[in-house]
Amino acid sequence: MAAKKNRKRRIFKFAKYMQKKLIVMFLLVFVLLVGLMVRLTYIQRTSGSRYEKIVLNQQQYDSETIPYRRGDILDANGTILATSQDVYNLIIDCRVINSDEKYIEPTIAAVLECFPDVTEEELRTLLTERPDSAYCVLRKQLSYEEISGFVELTEEVYTEGENEGDKVNPNVRGVWFEKEYDRVYPYDTLACKVLGFTTSGNVGIGGLEDYYNDTLNGINGRSYGYMDGTSGMEQTIKEATNGNSLVTSLDVNVQSVVEQKIKEFDATYRDAYTEGPGSQNTAVLVMNPNTGEIIAMADSTGYSLNDPWDEEIFNAYCADYRQMTTEDIDALDEEGRLDILNALWQNFCITYTYEPGSTAKPLTVAAGLDSGKMDGTEVYLCDGGEMIGGHEIHCVLTTGHGTQTVEQAIVNSCNDALMAMSQQIGIETFTKYQNIFNIGLRTNIDLTGEARTDTLYYTAERMAQDAAALPTNSFGQNFNVTMIQMASAFASVINGGYYYQPHLVTKIVDENGNTVQTVEPTVLKQTVSNEVSDTVRGYLIKAVEEGSGQSAKVPGYSMGGKTGTAEKQPRDENTYLVSFMGFAPAEDPEVLIYVVVNEPNAERQDRSIYATTLAKDILTEILPYLNIYPDEPITEDEDQTTEDSTQTPADGTQQAAEDGTQAAGGETQAPTDGTQTPADSDSAGGGEPAG
Repeated sequence: MAAKKNRKRRIFKFAKYMQKKLIVMFLLVFVLLVGLMVRLTYIQRTSGSRYEKIVLNQQQYDSETIPYRRGDILDANGTILATSQDVYNLIIDCRVINSDEKYIEPTIAAVLECFPDVTEEELRTLLTERPDSAYCVLRKQLSYEEISGFVELTEEVYTEGENEGDKVNPNVRGVWFEKEYDRVYPYDTLACKVLGFTTSGNVGIGGLEDYYNDTLNGINGRSYGYMDGTSGMEQTIKEATNGNSLVTSLDVNVQSVVEQKIKEFDATYRDAYTEGPGSQNTAVLVMNPNTGEIIAMADSTGYSLNDPWDEEIFNAYCADYRQMTTEDIDALDEEGRLDILNALWQNFCITYTYEPGSTAKPLTVAAGLDSGKMDGTEVYLCDGGEMIGGHEIHCVLTTGHGTQTVEQAIVNSCNDALMAMSQQIGIETFTKYQNIFNIGLRTNIDLTGEARTDTLYYTAERMAQDAAALPTNSFGQNFNVTMIQMASAFASVINGGYYYQPHLVTKIVDENGNTVQTVEPTVLKQTVSNEVSDTVRGYLIKAVEEGSGQSAKVPGYSMGGKTGTAEKQPRDENTYLVSFMGFAPAEDPEVLIYVVVNEPNAERQDRSIYATTLAKDILTEILPYLNIYPDEPITEDEDQTTEDSTQTPADGTQQAAEDGTQAAGGETQAPTDGTQTPADSDSAGGGEPAG
């Protein structure tokens, strides 16, 4: 009995001992777990990102950018002017190729076979010097035709009786192609000043490419994935969002005609008087006066959109327009070359400012009639000039035109009559209408680089301080404009008085052709009444029928228009900018053309015949193309005039078909006594870049 009790006592003591031991072990494990948790928390907080990178680096991880496609630019008929085509970068993964001996030789052989311009030495050097690199760009921007041979060589085959997915060349590894898009301009130089171009990263430079950069660009996509040990490649793809495309009002055929005629003009007058191009710059703008849509826009200094830095074009531009020698060109540093390139890339029609000359006279007459300061029945006496503010300001006919009605003042381009009108109109009304016509203000056309002219025209306060300012401004001297500014104002005078926002883009569409936005013609304001517009348009029709604009007349078409001859500063150098603004048909204008010739290469520059004949050549081709039909019979005189006007001598001595008493379009020519129209010390020089 005692032995039994002792055994129970020993068992109890052992159980109690084990219980204590288990408690101690539990506490010890608990303490260790707490310590481990504390340690892990510490490591996570202090070194977590470092260990995470180590783990990710040890995984087979794949991440690839999926590039977006930049939108196209199309003309009004759907012709592609700018597009993005698929190109591929040849990428070598040295880490994969070097991972197994059996991959090296077959891969090298395949690359050399499919890409003849890659050398074996180049490839082996890459594998040796960058053995662990997973991304080595061997060649850039290859077409699909250039890579298709390699794709076929390594593609998967699905032959009956074999395992699907077997490769033709299973040991060719570590070579892949990175897809990109290359910006391409199918017509190269056509409309270069309007389109602009792109640099790396899809950044637009100039023109529509720049103005609509965000619209044309999309958003890159991305594929994410990693290889684990059991489930293979886990991948997530976020597709790219492609950019939208622009449908413009440009017509590629009209643009081609305009650019070709500018080239022919340059060829005719090149080296005619001095060695160099046909003019400092010749520019043409064609627009629809009833919508503000630009149909064509070009100047004589084009460049290649596919290679804006083209050396041959650059050198020719430097020699022709900068009078630089080969030594001068070679001595240019990078900054100097870029400055000249920027000048070459600029669009004369929106970036350069100049004094418009007599094309501004219809605006003065319209302001007088619309304000009520004139009623159209006025008669003025032109005696050849006026003495104003101590300056003798001459008319185009220094002997005087005699009595002039308002209509005759436009037809004969009489400066004396316009100066008399300006006194009737007054400073306040004249400057008010300058602003109404948007003179001094940007048009905000949808192109980058439009010049500011707010400091290049007269405010009422400034005009009041200069007695000669109002009379000279009345016939288009001593204030500056841009071509787009002048064309938009003139359009409003002939279309019923409506000032339309000038623009190029008419529609924005997505990659599937669905319309995202329609850009409707926008009337910003009414400049003059319908009645005044009809009256002034009638004067301009007479100016083409009987005045200096006769040499612009296209046989069979009724037309209106006005010539301009602006004397540039400094006035004593006898340099001129001549122009013509015309429209057809006369009573219901559908097309407006503005031609500017800056310093024609001729002994006498003050002849608007240079501008009128170029306008006629262009209109002769584009009017039938635009389905504008002849609306009047062709006379024998018109046939003869056409023949004569196309034979203008390079020295500029030919007269326009006028009354025989004045030079063609010589609205502000130097008078025969040698005196000059007075220069305003505050006015900006013509033909220079604004700002």
